[in-house]
Amino acid sequence: MDLIIIGLLGGLITGISPCILPVLPVIFLTGGAQSARFDGEALPARRSRPYLVIAGLVFSFTLVTLLGSIVLGLLNLPQDILRWAGIIVLIVIGVGLLIPRFEQLLEKPFQWLPRREVQNRGTGFGVGLALGAVFVPCAGPVLAAIIVAGATGQIGVGTVLLTVSFAIGVAIPLLVFALAGRGLVERIRAFRSRERGLRITAGIAMILLAVGLVFNVPQMLQRLLPDYTAGIQEDLADKQADALDLGGLVTDENRELSNCTNGAEELEACGTAPSIRGIEQWLNTSDGAGIDLDELRGQVVLIDFWAYSCINCQRSIPHVVAWDEAYRDAGLQVIGIHSPEYAFEKDAGNVASGIRDFGIEYPVALDNQLSTWTNYRNRYWPAHYLIDAEGVVRHISFGEGNYAATEKMIRELLQDADATVDLPSSTDVVDETPERGTLTRETFLGSSKDVNYGGDDGYRAGTGDFGFPDELAIDAFALEGRWEIATQYAEPTAASGRIQLNYRAAEVRMVLAGSGEIIVTGDDGETRRIAVDGAPRSYELLSQDSLGDGTITVEVPAGIQAYSFTFG
Repeated sequence: MDLIIIGLLGGLITGISPCILPVLPVIFLTGGAQSARFDGEALPARRSRPYLVIAGLVFSFTLVTLLGSIVLGLLNLPQDILRWAGIIVLIVIGVGLLIPRFEQLLEKPFQWLPRREVQNRGTGFGVGLALGAVFVPCAGPVLAAIIVAGATGQIGVGTVLLTVSFAIGVAIPLLVFALAGRGLVERIRAFRSRERGLRITAGIAMILLAVGLVFNVPQMLQRLLPDYTAGIQEDLADKQADALDLGGLVTDENRELSNCTNGAEELEACGTAPSIRGIEQWLNTSDGAGIDLDELRGQVVLIDFWAYSCINCQRSIPHVVAWDEAYRDAGLQVIGIHSPEYAFEKDAGNVASGIRDFGIEYPVALDNQLSTWTNYRNRYWPAHYLIDAEGVVRHISFGEGNYAATEKMIRELLQDADATVDLPSSTDVVDETPERGTLTRETFLGSSKDVNYGGDDGYRAGTGDFGFPDELAIDAFALEGRWEIATQYAEPTAASGRIQLNYRAAEVRMVLAGSGEIIVTGDDGETRRIAVDGAPRSYELLSQDSLGDGTITVEVPAGIQAYSFTFG
């Protein structure tokens, strides 16, 4: 029941958020206006049309979200093919509304239907199906849980209930808007005699929506408009953390993890630790053998979720490495669960290189399908789960920081496991967790998660020409030259391209892949050349003694892929 309530609330919040705005004209005109009764009309309008448009949207959105990624993966098809199919359908229907003869051609395959059904403008269900395939609302916490579950195949009854209730929650405001559109058309006499004009307007709106989706106009609107629902979304996630998680849904195996408080100062009891599952390969173990938590009873276990190019993990790992070195002989077993954020982080060679760079000696599991991530209902890179000698989770800490408290509890559990243990002194690794709100946020350059783009040109997947704006906002970046924008990275297609970045940080790093040499120019005009080669990883562009703001320009040659900027 909790999942249904959370899904409905999350959907309702999303249904009134800024990212819905591009869809509203189409809902108003195709779902509302086309179901109105017009003067002199021989056949009454199909009054159920608004409901069928929304029903089609709910149906296709639910299937695409839950099963789209899995089915396309099995068929080895691109993940965005359903979105493009939906866009094409929207264009075709829009053209049909504009050109009656074209609409008649579209109707021919359906001549077996009663003529009455065809004449009163169709049911609208097909329009809803197309909208559901392209409709990707703001990724709030509820939708994030659904997407991860669908992408990783962790689909159960709870996932389906959450998805359907979320879709219904989104649909309610849209249905209200459609019915309001019908009421408005029927109440204003000027509209009632202009059925053809409204159909043309609906066709234009549908084509404009399709074109806008091609050029990622909804994403641009989200960046331009303040998200007045963000605070409500965060409150929903915080208040319902016992039933909802960004990483995975609640199961019998992980249900009691809700008993733990993130970053607690004292030990808690949060149920038997969920199993480590779906691991593609183990590194730093004898002959690559896996580890079963049941075989570690009697030892204290620390599980660290991380990714080698994640800047937050890079600041956290020295603490984990120090704990492993200090307490390994006293009964602590550290296990790293490498859960990739980028495609290149799935490569075992790349991860092994990162392990060497960080001096990691404890076992590391390659959780490339995020199976263990979802089984632990994890949310963040990094995340620490502390397990006692009886196999019970006693402490959870998401993100950076809380190191002193975590180490205190490690020592306490080691003493509980063996009262005679001789513990070394506490470690003294400096906590470099930045103060919240003082740094530029991690900035992704791929089309799927681009943030902080401040250029005048549209930022979308594909190849295009870019130029620096006259003025670049703080915490923003812009491109110059001809670039290919891929899902996860940007790469120059000419001899080179430039990236300008305004930052707030003491350290600026860049995740890069490929081979070549980048040139970094700072505010003072001095340049620095950095060789890029080997496994994709994070490179230091700037390091200063204290936090400050400034601008750097990075010249990137062809053959190098730029994934993201990170800050410290």
